[in-house]
Amino acid sequence: MPELPDVVVYLEALERRILGRRLESVRLVSPFVLRTVDPPLSAADGRRVLLLRRIGKRLVWGLEGDLFVVLHLMIAGRLRWAAAGARAPGRIGLAAFDFEDGTLLLTEAGSKRRASLHLVSGASAVQAFERGGLEPLEAGEAEFVLRLRRENHTLKRALTDPRLFSGIGNAYSDEILHRARLSPLRLTSRLTEEDAARLFDATRSVLAEWTDRLRRETGESFPEKVTAFRDGMAVHGRFRQPCPDCGTPIQRIRYAENETNYCPVCQTEGRLLADRGLSRLLRKDWPRSLEELEERLKS
Repeated sequence: MPELPDVVVYLEALERRILGRRLESVRLVSPFVLRTVDPPLSAADGRRVLLLRRIGKRLVWGLEGDLFVVLHLMIAGRLRWAAAGARAPGRIGLAAFDFEDGTLLLTEAGSKRRASLHLVSGASAVQAFERGGLEPLEAGEAEFVLRLRRENHTLKRALTDPRLFSGIGNAYSDEILHRARLSPLRLTSRLTEEDAARLFDATRSVLAEWTDRLRRETGESFPEKVTAFRDGMAVHGRFRQPCPDCGTPIQRIRYAENETNYCPVCQTEGRLLADRGLSRLLRKDWPRSLEELEERLKS
């Protein structure tokens, strides 16, 4: 799922292409992507784009006439910039937004249709999409720590909860926790002041560094390779690959359609965190340390 760095770079690319431009028409390819009926989608036709902003992982376009387009890409949704009047790709195309100088294509890979398009009227309707999450690059340390301790959750859940923090998802939370040298399953109530300060610094540095890196890679072009798995990440998507800091094989916890990646040496003092599915299967045979795991793999 595109997270804060990806969405920021998307917005900056859109600013160079559509801000101040007239949205000539919207071609809906998949009716399931549109989640609103009033105002009708045709009401956006011919209106100029006056502002672009981010709400969490959503992209918001402010149009003339107090109308707002709200896009949520979810896991597999992506944006592509194409020549004016370009056709949307057959199997993955969801919608096409036509401007004089080009067409923005909304696509979604896979069979599940989770990406969404809303057209709403008035600023109050836009506020309904606000989840209340703190902007991690704008908050001070005291505000960050206070929000972190508001509810007692694991650090992984707290960082990815949009009601607590805005724009952080599965990928960058893994990177943040590795940078902070903290277990993804550490409870927020058990953080020391030093731990919390280290997490604050790691959150800001990881998000800022990756935003800058994606900006440099994109340049003046449109972001094409938006993915949760990037070269240069320390732990996310690197199961069994060596940790860049200590060389230990990266481990993971799987749950539903997501996974958490971590380094057992840098983050959990050599302990292996129980994978819900495998630990239920193995029960008492679940390895508790890297040494036990290596013995199992050898046998």
